[in-house]
Amino acid sequence: MQTRTLRRWSWVHKWTSLICTLFLLLMCITGLPLIFHHELDELLHVGVEPANLPDGTPPANLDKVLASAMGHAVGKVPHFLVWERDEPDVVLVSVGPTIESDPSKNHFVRVDARTAAFLDMPDFIGRFTYIMFRLHTDMYAGLPGKLFLGLMGLLFVVAIVSGIVLYGPWMRKHDFGTVRNLGRLVRWLDLHNLIGVVTIVWALVVGFTGVINTWADLVIKIWQFGQLSEMTAAYKDSSVPTKLGSIQAAVDRARKEMPDMTPSFVAFPGSILSGKQHYAVFMRGDTPLTSRTLRPALIDATTGELTDSRDLPWYVTTLLVSQPLHFGDYGGMPLKIVWALLDILTMIVLATGLYLWYARRRSRVREPISQLQATQPAE
Repeated sequence: MQTRTLRRWSWVHKWTSLICTLFLLLMCITGLPLIFHHELDELLHVGVEPANLPDGTPPANLDKVLASAMGHAVGKVPHFLVWERDEPDVVLVSVGPTIESDPSKNHFVRVDARTAAFLDMPDFIGRFTYIMFRLHTDMYAGLPGKLFLGLMGLLFVVAIVSGIVLYGPWMRKHDFGTVRNLGRLVRWLDLHNLIGVVTIVWALVVGFTGVINTWADLVIKIWQFGQLSEMTAAYKDSSVPTKLGSIQAAVDRARKEMPDMTPSFVAFPGSILSGKQHYAVFMRGDTPLTSRTLRPALIDATTGELTDSRDLPWYVTTLLVSQPLHFGDYGGMPLKIVWALLDILTMIVLATGLYLWYARRRSRVREPISQLQATQPAE
């Protein structure tokens, strides 16, 4: 009975692994540079640095920051104003042709956060890290590509679980780390199993968070039609104001409501993360974990009054927490290095698994041929 069960798990492990392996290799290869995306951008692209000012220099008025950005984005409209996590002295303004345009195709204007001076308007879309990001997240296929990769991620998780089930009985017969010297295939099999066990927790975490990240577009849509619609229900028949109030006043009002939090970004009225009548000021905490969670404050864009503020639903919070965890973006450079090493080891597991399947399949094909040749009369 146990043998039959193990055969079933072996079948599950083989086919889930085979189906997802090539795509998982692509994810590992493209994910490796993304772990160091900020460092690579600094190395490969020269950007204008903000002014070298004394520590404690107060930030510039955000209305001046916005005016500086829009003065270099003629014909564009602002979608988001973002405080750059990796560059605290820089503010990014995301601009598009219209407020309804696809924000994924927006351009970013970099502005000095303390002097409001225009820095530059880099072409992020043409960068190596952006190309890797698109290949990693949707293979340039949009939402269908994301959902497909999510399915591959689920198969990867099933392959890991089935591998655990199969490795358990083997471990009861051998010491941990045993690599038998019984031929090339056996040696590669033992190495495949050993590296797989060493990376198992990391692979489960990265695989599962990767699946969650592929649902990002759907999660945002659910939030838009759910909580955001409830928060802006009284303004559903409103249109985007032709003249917006002070963005600095909106952020100040959000700070007053949540004095223990810091602004992360502002969504402008009519953008996908706000109502037509509101600035949505998204505030974050100041600890490694709470800095990844957000709480929106809706500020009327004409009166400057706070109209609503709520904790995000659990499914949005889960997405926000999973994104940096997927890329090891919690503990600085030491954690990034660990993530990179584990990524490389996972590539070895995937490659050896594919090799073992091919070698076994080839041996099964060659064995009947050898037997047939042995039965042929000598000439």
